[in-house]
Amino acid sequence: MTTVPVDRAAPRPPAPKRVRMMPLVALIFFSVSGGAYGIEELFSTSGPGMAILLIVVTPLIYSVPHALVVAELGTAIPEEGGYYHWVKRGLGRFWGFQQGLLQWICSFVDMAVYPVLFTSYLQSLVGAVAPGEHVLFRVGHLQFDLNWFICLAVIVVFTLLNLLGAGWVGESSVVFAVICLLPMLVLSGIGIAHLVGDGVNPVGTMTATAGQSTWNAFGAGLFIVMWNYCGWDSVSNVAGEMENPRRHLPRALAVSVVLIMVGYLLPTIASLATGADGDAGWRSWEAGSFSAVAGQLAGPWLQWAVTLGGMFAAVAMFSALLASNSRLPLVLARDGYFPAWLAKESPRYRVPVASVVGSSAIYAVFCLSSFTNLVIFDVFLTNTGILLEVAALIALRIREPELERPYRIPGGWWSIGGIVAGLLAVCAWAAWQQYVESGTQAVTYGLAVIAGSVLLYPLLARRARRTQRVPVPARAGAEPAGVSGTSV
Repeated sequence: MTTVPVDRAAPRPPAPKRVRMMPLVALIFFSVSGGAYGIEELFSTSGPGMAILLIVVTPLIYSVPHALVVAELGTAIPEEGGYYHWVKRGLGRFWGFQQGLLQWICSFVDMAVYPVLFTSYLQSLVGAVAPGEHVLFRVGHLQFDLNWFICLAVIVVFTLLNLLGAGWVGESSVVFAVICLLPMLVLSGIGIAHLVGDGVNPVGTMTATAGQSTWNAFGAGLFIVMWNYCGWDSVSNVAGEMENPRRHLPRALAVSVVLIMVGYLLPTIASLATGADGDAGWRSWEAGSFSAVAGQLAGPWLQWAVTLGGMFAAVAMFSALLASNSRLPLVLARDGYFPAWLAKESPRYRVPVASVVGSSAIYAVFCLSSFTNLVIFDVFLTNTGILLEVAALIALRIREPELERPYRIPGGWWSIGGIVAGLLAVCAWAAWQQYVESGTQAVTYGLAVIAGSVLLYPLLARRARRTQRVPVPARAGAEPAGVSGTSV
């Protein structure tokens, strides 16, 4: 008797880990803030009274409006590539392309900041890693020193983590959040005890100097604090890898707004116990000064703990934002603008390997000191992206009123009008303040990048029309979005 062979299907790889609620909060936390590390300059620029006021007010006029926009659009269109799909669906393919490409280009300089910030904290412990201290070789005007190779090592480690998927990035972010926040919690307790015990009024001085006007202090500080409160839309790019984006995203955004504001407020108020003058006084604060504050308030042990917390905050922000930004080449490739191989995913973890590794390689180049000054157009392009998202929200409210919106901004058109007015005013003020500080350089860089993207669109759009697009299979266990990414 002949045995008939049985055709056994190959075992399917396990579904990749998805981003759960708490890891989603941690991803938002590191996409926006990372803790109070880096906000010190706000106090030396605007004064303690104005700085505290800005930390409280800015979320109301900038963060909360943007988070509301992200909550509505992110739950209505919970797709991989987030805000690219929002703008494409609301405003059309041209504007969707601009949103995706410009925000990815913006990430070149933004992402390079975090490995450099890591080494700046490290050099406070090990002076040998300072930029230019140990130059290994040069290529033209580019200098490759020990500092850059440490930046490169950071990028490699967290690129490998990202290749495991956004779920593992989220899980690791929870651990990093504990490591970053614990030293600041200890610093807050010790500092507030000093304030109460010594009877010190932390906000006794409103502005940085007696001759500084309140309006000038507010304007200069607003530009700084906006940097520390932007990025609420970043996590939308991994919506396709979330456990339940329509349920979890609005809740995670609400928790994150409060967590980030408190995370800025408590350590900064407590650190004012060092007074105005001296090595740790607020008049001399700059990025990384909380380490010196911790040393003065509690000794070397807390100084080391805060420094290590700052190092972990820097790398955790890089890791979280790499998960977000690397999905932009992926969705642009899926729509035919970029080569198809950028959209290929690893079979086990469903991660766009080429997009992640390629983005990281670009970030490594931009870590070279020759490019760090380009960060001045970061806020310009970021705010351009925010305004495009608001425009997409309005367009979709008008053109697709039947679109399912699990979360809908309360208050109807009155609320949307207030959001538009507030964000326009803040973004316009930031642009003006940037012009006052750096002249036309930031605007020139920003407009040059936008002009290049506009000129590039017809060429890549023609390529996209010629390319035969292959449907991408849905991720295992993904929640149906209920909408398509088709342009309007």
